[in-house]
Amino acid sequence: MFKNLAAALAAAFLCLPASPQQPPALKVAFVHVAPLTQAGWVRQHEEGRQALQAALGPRVATRSVENVPEGPDAERVIRDLAQQGHQLIFTPSFGYMEPTLKVARDFPQVRFESITGYKTAPNVAVANARYYEGRYLAGVAAGRLSASHTAGYVAGFPIPEVLQGINAFTLGMRSVDPQAQVRVVWLNAWFDPARERDAAMTLMNQGADVLAFHTASTAVMAAVQERGRLAIAYHSDMRFAAPDAQVLAVTHHWGDYYTRRAREVLDGTWKPGNVWGGIREGMVRVEHFGPKVPRAVQDEVLARQRDIAAGRLQPFAGPLADNTGRTVVARGAALTDPQILAMDFLVAGVLGKVGQ
Repeated sequence: MFKNLAAALAAAFLCLPASPQQPPALKVAFVHVAPLTQAGWVRQHEEGRQALQAALGPRVATRSVENVPEGPDAERVIRDLAQQGHQLIFTPSFGYMEPTLKVARDFPQVRFESITGYKTAPNVAVANARYYEGRYLAGVAAGRLSASHTAGYVAGFPIPEVLQGINAFTLGMRSVDPQAQVRVVWLNAWFDPARERDAAMTLMNQGADVLAFHTASTAVMAAVQERGRLAIAYHSDMRFAAPDAQVLAVTHHWGDYYTRRAREVLDGTWKPGNVWGGIREGMVRVEHFGPKVPRAVQDEVLARQRDIAAGRLQPFAGPLADNTGRTVVARGAALTDPQILAMDFLVAGVLGKVGQ
């Protein structure tokens, strides 16, 4: 009897339909220009990678490579990732654009996403965020809180994205304090904590009582906390480094974009494109107000954030002049996206020159 039962069970098992085989996971890689720390540029993109992995689960296998300098090293790392079978590679740094394009020509079957780049190819897309929208709002807060009418700005490289941020911050300040001025120190580096700190100290010695920055560490925040001044956090919430000094944080968010693009590769619908999202799209926002920011200032900033999301406020609307007195935008007009993307000037109120 047991033999017959066993035979029957074996026959029934053989008749069961075969379970569908799980397709191999999509291999997705990220290349980072600085180390992964508790906050900053790389942290926000790492959170985007984590969101992608959580959303798509076993359909994707993600990894990241940190602290890769722009230039030949970037090309080597990107090429290695393509050779290792990664089918989607994100390269979030402006200086990665040309290495990404070069590698992409040799791996036409791989999809590349040049984050902050502007050149596309059949297998290279570009994407960026309108950080300047958050910078304008930070300027409004800085203008309300500065007693010296002087802010400082520690800047990385004089590329359009950085100029957009400096200019929008200045315009935001001057929208509530027409006397406001912004002093700039250029580093020509994205991540150099010692020099970031030195630049912050220099700006405070020159009378700046609110600081902003476009670099990748928390060094400016820590310096301002030490001196009892105020600062705008960039990329991430940095209250852990400056619990009393932080005014607010201008943050950017990549999880939705990264997940959508990976899903498109999986579905066979990925196409090269050019995405530039801001507050309206949820890619940029101001948040994490510090303890020294009055409720009235918070409410004002958040109201203006809603205005930008609704299209009622454009940071680069005229009349607008540069800091040499040249008219850039007439009253009733506004800079177009191509003009913003090619920005090469500093607005009235900024003390200094581009890159100097």
